[in-house]
Amino acid sequence: MNSRISLDDATELTRTGDIWLFRGAKAADRAIQLTTNSPVNHVGMAIVVEDLPPLMWHAELGRSLVDMWTGTHHRGVQLHDLRDAVLVWGRKYGQQAWLRQLDHPVTRELEDAVLRTVARLDGTPFPSTARLASRWVRGRVPALRKGTRELELESAYCAEVVALTYEAMGLLRGRRPNWYDPGRFWSGDELKLAHGAKLGAEIAVELPAAEAGS
Repeated sequence: MNSRISLDDATELTRTGDIWLFRGAKAADRAIQLTTNSPVNHVGMAIVVEDLPPLMWHAELGRSLVDMWTGTHHRGVQLHDLRDAVLVWGRKYGQQAWLRQLDHPVTRELEDAVLRTVARLDGTPFPSTARLASRWVRGRVPALRKGTRELELESAYCAEVVALTYEAMGLLRGRRPNWYDPGRFWSGDELKLAHGAKLGAEIAVELPAAEAGS
C-alpha cells in the first residue's frame, strides 16, 4: 500500500487489464464516494496493444482530451492516451492515482474482446450523479426477471465500463454491471476474478513537476 512509482515508470510498466484508481477531495468526488460507498471515485483500465501508446479506457464527464477511438472530444465513455489522462486527473481534477497490475496473461483473444467492447461502448454518455446512485442501488436489488441482463447500456459510468470489459475478457461473471462501483476495484474489497487472475496491491503514482505554462 505504501509503494510509489513515477508516472513515466507506471506508463512503461502498465499492461492491458491493469486497473487505475483515482481519489479526489472536491465536492463532486465526495458525492460519488458517498453515493457508491467507495473509497475512490474513479476507475479506468489500461489498454496496451501493438505499437500504440498505453491507453486509458474509462468514462468521465470531461472532454479535455481527444478520444483515440473516434478522434473527437466528447463526454462519457472514452479511450485516451493514458499518460495524458492521468495528468488531467491529477493536475486539473486534483486526484491521487494508483495502479493495480493484473496478474493474468492477456492473449490476442482477450485483446480482441477488449477492442470489441471499446467499439460497442465508446461514446456512451455519462449519467448524472442522481442516476449514478440509482443505478448502483438497482444493481444490489435482485433482478425482476431471472436471467435477464442489460447488455446495451443507454448510459454507463466508470466502474460499469471496467466491469463490462473484464466480463468480456472472461475475468468477471455472475453480477450485473451496475453492481460495481469504483471501490470494488480497490484491494480492500477483495474482488474475486475468474481463471486464477489476481490484481496486485495499489501502487501510488507520482506526477512529474508541472512544466511552465502547463
